[in-house]
Amino acid sequence: MDKNSLSRRSFVKMTGGALGAGSMLVLAGCGPAAQSTSSSTSSTAADSSSSSSATLGDGKTLRVGMEAAYAPYNWQASEESDTTIPIENVDGAYADGYDVQIAKKIGEGLGMDPVAVKMSFSGLIDALTAGQIDIICAGMSYTDERAQSIDFSDSYLDDSISLVVKKDSAYASATSLEDFSGTSVLGQKDTFYDDVIDQIPNVNHMTPVATIPNVIENIEQGTCDAITFSSLSVPYLLEDYPDLVEVEFADGKGFADATNPDNAGIAKGQDGVLEKINKIIGDVSSDERSQIWNDCSNRQPS
Repeated sequence: MDKNSLSRRSFVKMTGGALGAGSMLVLAGCGPAAQSTSSSTSSTAADSSSSSSATLGDGKTLRVGMEAAYAPYNWQASEESDTTIPIENVDGAYADGYDVQIAKKIGEGLGMDPVAVKMSFSGLIDALTAGQIDIICAGMSYTDERAQSIDFSDSYLDDSISLVVKKDSAYASATSLEDFSGTSVLGQKDTFYDDVIDQIPNVNHMTPVATIPNVIENIEQGTCDAITFSSLSVPYLLEDYPDLVEVEFADGKGFADATNPDNAGIAKGQDGVLEKINKIIGDVSSDERSQIWNDCSNRQPS
């Protein structure tokens, strides 16, 4: 498979067809209904700012929290380009990726200049509530637990979760989660990639690691039997690591719910600005989202 020759429509069709019924992939204009709540999308009397005047931070510089180590969602680059933004806390470094392109659109819509603030994924929510960053664009998904601390935008990308194994392993031909009973499975810390592992019966749920490169390193070194991975990113992973293969589950035999949306997060009490952000996100068509994703995937670092 030549990732540079994939059209956006053939890529979406191919990746969606490779998944089981429990892990369907959709690139859509908005995410599942669970991603939005009445508290995060409706204006209240207590909200003193209207949608037209709402802004974030100082209204000039949009500080965007991300790992800058989670390609193709976000990664660190050494050279500036028309797809990058500066990383505020790393001298001479820039951020690129799908999250960055959406952050740039949000910044433009709010009349602000986006800069990335690089930090661990697990520290993003605390940094947001402490005012160290203005918004999270980092491949983070809405969950009820996270929504107790921050507000989430509508989805700006809908991914899913796949299981990946070594091509020469006994599990390469597996067709159900039951086939992985007793195996050691690894995911990324503080993400849904780690949470879904408990759906595997009698699994040895390994201690999650901090980054996706760490996840890949472990499967390559043979310290685990399988890893969870972004379904949208799997075709590109397999090109870079031809010794790996995606598990193809039979209908109804995969993860019960592997939907993994990408939502922006902001501090609570800013309903007006959240409304503006949702309008900006809603104006990005499905075709444009697919094109941005493919472009980011094709230029991501190896």
